[in-house]
Amino acid sequence: MDEKTLLKKIDTYTQSVIDLQTNMIACPAVAPASGGTGEGEKATYLLSVVKKMKFDEVVVINVPDANAPTGVRPNILAKYYGQNKNKTLWVMAHMDVVPAGDLSLWNSDPFKAVVKGDKIYGRGAEDNQQGIVSGLVAVKAMMDLNVRPPCNYALLFNADEEMGSEFGLLAILKKHAHLFGPEDVFLVPDGGLPDGTMVEVAEKNMLWAKITVTGKPTHASTPMSGSNANRAAAYLTVALDQRLHKKFNKKDKLFAPEVRSTFEPTKREANVPNVNTIPGREVFYMDCRILPRYDNAKVLAEMNKVARKIEKKFNVTVTIEDPINDASKSTDPKHPVVLLTKEAVQAVYKNNPRIMGVGGGTVGAYLRNAGFPAVVYARLDETMHQPNEYSSIKNALGDAKVFALVAMRFN
Repeated sequence: MDEKTLLKKIDTYTQSVIDLQTNMIACPAVAPASGGTGEGEKATYLLSVVKKMKFDEVVVINVPDANAPTGVRPNILAKYYGQNKNKTLWVMAHMDVVPAGDLSLWNSDPFKAVVKGDKIYGRGAEDNQQGIVSGLVAVKAMMDLNVRPPCNYALLFNADEEMGSEFGLLAILKKHAHLFGPEDVFLVPDGGLPDGTMVEVAEKNMLWAKITVTGKPTHASTPMSGSNANRAAAYLTVALDQRLHKKFNKKDKLFAPEVRSTFEPTKREANVPNVNTIPGREVFYMDCRILPRYDNAKVLAEMNKVARKIEKKFNVTVTIEDPINDASKSTDPKHPVVLLTKEAVQAVYKNNPRIMGVGGGTVGAYLRNAGFPAVVYARLDETMHQPNEYSSIKNALGDAKVFALVAMRFN
């Protein structure tokens, strides 16, 4: 099959892109935990689309969730057989979206698609419906031209990505991992740059630390009768900042723009309501994005060493909890799916893509930690989670071409 013919076919699907986006935007797939009803309505629509196409296998995995109106969170898997049925290229995108937020900041109804030139406006249009659309359009071209790629081409539309994937990918990997083969690879169109040059293969480890400093409250005019948790927390914040950056200071040029690990003090909980009371309890948080070469446990151990010194100096106690502690494996930058993606991006967008790692977290990390090569790629204008979110039709079609080329060359 001549690749140019396949790519030209994808160029004819502008109306398909608009129709898919319009119907999905009308299904507000906000998680129950965020005040929505989940992915049920959108999954029903997408299932109707998939069943009209020439997929050879379609599987629906309903993960129980008592907070969803139907009691489940649906996930859809659809496979189009290739010449070699033992290896599959999966394109995985999530159906759920974040809430619309302040409606006064929107120029239109966030759950009613508005098409203006190349842009389709609506909540979820870019995050992550562009990925869903690109995945569907790529395989639609193969089906319409009666082309079977060298490998299977499969779609995974998962639930609950915005809230942690408990009812989505994590549940699938835990109970349905048999659906994936040892030679399977994944493309995840849920992260990218406006120029389409980021081919993401690695993520930093994520460690969120909750730090509680407990002293003794007292009147501010008699500080010696108490132990000021606020002052101790302030000194601890600076000490941690200095020590962690010094101890874990190696660079990795794969990651950009931050080539080092980062340790950022962020949230601080309220303490006392009045000015003239010394607080006896102070709680603050640190968001740590750690290069994979380092062990999160060693970072926590170092934090506790610093905490013990602060305890002695200020007569307080310090506890450090880790509500999020996720290590992240990397995909080999020389793996065929990585190199094929880079080549396809260059061919479609005529740019100079870079294989790289990022500090943020995606579901690609779950796949890599489960042993599957995963590439996060999309060309995005980065309007996700914003008012007036939109997706570029050209980007959707361009990414579909990238996916199609990877599939046709993955043998």
